[in-house]
Amino acid sequence: MVERVLVSPGGPELSELIQGYWRVSEWDLTPQQRLTLLKQHLERGISTVDHADIYGDYSCEQLFGEALKLDKSIRNRIEVVTKCNIKLLSEKYPNRSVKHYDSSAQHIRHSVDNSLARLGIEHIEVLLLHRPDALMDADEVASVFLELQKAGKVKHLGVSNFTPRQFELLQSRLSSSLVTNQVEINPINFNVAEDGTLDQLQQYRIRPMAWSCLAGGKIFSGSDAQILRLRTTLEMVKEEIGANSIDQVIYAWVRRFPSKPLAIVGSGNIKRIESAIESLKFNLNNEQWYKIWTASRGREVP
Repeated sequence: MVERVLVSPGGPELSELIQGYWRVSEWDLTPQQRLTLLKQHLERGISTVDHADIYGDYSCEQLFGEALKLDKSIRNRIEVVTKCNIKLLSEKYPNRSVKHYDSSAQHIRHSVDNSLARLGIEHIEVLLLHRPDALMDADEVASVFLELQKAGKVKHLGVSNFTPRQFELLQSRLSSSLVTNQVEINPINFNVAEDGTLDQLQQYRIRPMAWSCLAGGKIFSGSDAQILRLRTTLEMVKEEIGANSIDQVIYAWVRRFPSKPLAIVGSGNIKRIESAIESLKFNLNNEQWYKIWTASRGREVP
């Protein structure tokens, strides 16, 4: 059973694993099948769901909302995380000439209202700014967040893919704390462990959300030298700890960071979700963790 944890001081309680719905449009599930999947992972303790306005070319929130409408009692048992500020090139927005970011109050307000409508809910537990925006006015973001919070539409604000300096800038304008930074963490790309991002979050006792823990499947299908080293080492560690698969080793590796990341599971297969849940019982020692680091980097630590 997945436990609920406090994501940050004064922040919300979320499930220790998060179910990602960014690929729900690819799962070819009926609304009833989507609801069944939601109930299945909820029964196992995964109560937090991750969305973004743009996922599935602006369709994934709608698909999730269709399932939620079939059993409205589920709403009070889940925490919804969603994101905004990316504007995609899309047939739904024919006037756009280039993919870009928009962190203006007008766009954030519009995006939140659209997400609420598509999801069929009255409030969002955690709203994240999806990407750092060079044109972000931190005062404007803080003002519109306060407006949305007072209106009961958004409970908490966080960020995604922000550097420590970008995080500090926005935090300096807010009266309440940013509750998380959702960042990529996997054995191929763990730059956030070296650029100060995870250090900052550990300092403030804020738990990051980790996206792409399995590197989009590249660890399983890639054939370059780094991937081959990694797979060999992950198999070795799998045998050492008694795990059933290397993806369980990867989740354990991600969770080993002292900032205690909440791993996002992106599969629509309940067996894969159950495997991720089972990974919570495995812990890596320092040597095992650095075996994987060394395999990824192709060199020993300095």
